[in-house]
Amino acid sequence: MKFSLKEYLDPWAVAAFVLPCTLYLMTLAPSVTFYDSGEFVTATWYLGSAHSPGYPLYLLYLKPFTWLPFGNVAFRVNLGTAVSAALACLGCYYLLHTLLKEMVFCADEAFSAFAVRMAALSGSLILATTPRLWLQTNHDKPYPLLAFMTAVIFLLLLKWRERVRQGAEEPAWWYAAAFLSGLATGAHQTIVLLLPGLLVFILITAPGSIRQVREWLLAAACMVVGGAVQLYLPLRAAAGAMQSWGDTSALSRFLWHLLRRGYPEEPHSRDMMLWLKQLGAFDIIHEFGWVGLVLLGAGIWACRRAEKGFLAAFLVSVLCFWLVIAGYFNPLPEFIFLTEEFYTPLYLLSAVVIAMGLFALAVEGAKKAAQQESYGVQHRLLLAVLFLLIPLFQLALHFSDQDQHDNYLAHDYALNTLRTLPEGGVLFTWGDSGAFPLWYLHGVERMREDLDLPHIPHLTFAWHRRELPRLKSFLDAGPTPGAPAEKVFRSLAVNLANERPILVDFSSRYSLDWPGAQPVQQGIVFGLSSSDLVSNLEEPAIWEYYILHRLHPKRWQPDQDSHKALIIHAYCLMQSAEDLARRGHVSETASLLRRAELIMPAWRDNLQQLAARYGIKEKGSKQK
Repeated sequence: MKFSLKEYLDPWAVAAFVLPCTLYLMTLAPSVTFYDSGEFVTATWYLGSAHSPGYPLYLLYLKPFTWLPFGNVAFRVNLGTAVSAALACLGCYYLLHTLLKEMVFCADEAFSAFAVRMAALSGSLILATTPRLWLQTNHDKPYPLLAFMTAVIFLLLLKWRERVRQGAEEPAWWYAAAFLSGLATGAHQTIVLLLPGLLVFILITAPGSIRQVREWLLAAACMVVGGAVQLYLPLRAAAGAMQSWGDTSALSRFLWHLLRRGYPEEPHSRDMMLWLKQLGAFDIIHEFGWVGLVLLGAGIWACRRAEKGFLAAFLVSVLCFWLVIAGYFNPLPEFIFLTEEFYTPLYLLSAVVIAMGLFALAVEGAKKAAQQESYGVQHRLLLAVLFLLIPLFQLALHFSDQDQHDNYLAHDYALNTLRTLPEGGVLFTWGDSGAFPLWYLHGVERMREDLDLPHIPHLTFAWHRRELPRLKSFLDAGPTPGAPAEKVFRSLAVNLANERPILVDFSSRYSLDWPGAQPVQQGIVFGLSSSDLVSNLEEPAIWEYYILHRLHPKRWQPDQDSHKALIIHAYCLMQSAEDLARRGHVSETASLLRRAELIMPAWRDNLQQLAARYGIKEKGSKQK
């Protein structure tokens, strides 16, 4: 088959990559964010392993970005994720161009070629401006990379189909697609849910291929070879890499990690409402709007006539995702949001079908309009407006929500936590979102290396205990690995009581029971040791060391965990203010209340009531 460089590096393809990438750079978070960001950055830096199933390919993909000579490490990793999302948009463009290039828009060949390119670019930009893909560029997620690989796999099979139609059987395209499918498990294992759809595409294209046993076996072997990327996990664990979640050096732990056995769920009943909510995690309307839903229907109708194989692959893939993610996993209502990002590859395929629907409607409109012997510039502008209207609308609709370029909240939360801790302190953490930014600043940016940051839920695991060498003797004196995490924590706290300052984060303070003495507030952390060990800073002096001016979101919308961080700062400010008020420090109390109001304006009435309770007169709500 003749290879044309121009076909793959044309200006339209460049635009399909550069425009989304530029958009993502404009809204890119400048540092670590919440959710899994800090964990992924730390695992990338040390070439370790992230939470199950480890994400080896994603970490290897991100590692070269950490070598860039600008920005902090978290920004570089964010940039790598943004590039993977732009690559997914580029893959969407090529998929559409391959599917549409044989279609005739009108008798004018030049205009017809323009319409195909314009529709392909439109589909890539529609995908680029979906809130799901856009959000993932700021949260260090592997799903944009998985979506890109999905596009490449489909492209390989489309190239195979092209050769079949030309009378040439070239199963090497199968082998390449199978290898990439295995390799893509290193980004996320949901790639396997696309395999039935790919199989249906092959059988519809060439029904006789089912008898090609040798080719199927070779394709399976290629998939196994691609899946060998998973060997990264035990190799890095055996090398003693830091941040090796699960310690996969032994086969049993490798399988535990790979098969996600660390996330067991108790069986629970399911009614129709829960079933609908689970299915609704694949939300076309949220991603593409009602117009997108209508165009998806039009695209399905158009594919039904022209692209039966691709349509069948898409519909079978949707069914498989639903059967496994909603049917088999059966997530509880509070965990459904965690499954929403699994559908990112399907949103890429949906954008393809939507753009095909838009193209089909434009063809019908052109047929009913006055026929032209040739089409001029004005016709091209009109068609461009038609095809770009949806991505431009989505851009205007979602830009303010996705603009994270001023989002320092997770970075400052970790900075505020670490900078005022006493020398040699031990800070216990509880929730992932509270711990991961600390891991990043402490382990990657090497801030406060005198501290230890044990994560209470992980204290039950030997692999986490090995990453706390300075606490080894104290851990050895307590319960053995496998004991309940809270029991290990309490034993460790007792053993450390007279040796080092012991503190817990906000989540630990309010997630655990404290039958004895209550932890003492020290800014946004809480001390368990005697006061002379915990901190040399008294309220309100400790707040002067905190960065608070960047905790007022003005040009970006805080997500759920960011909102929790705002609440933590504001609540602790309020608690400090009330403690000072009881001791008669009027001016300091008023200052802290004003700061709390700046962070949480919705609390204004409650803060005023607190001030009135202690006879503090308001001097204005703005901090000078």
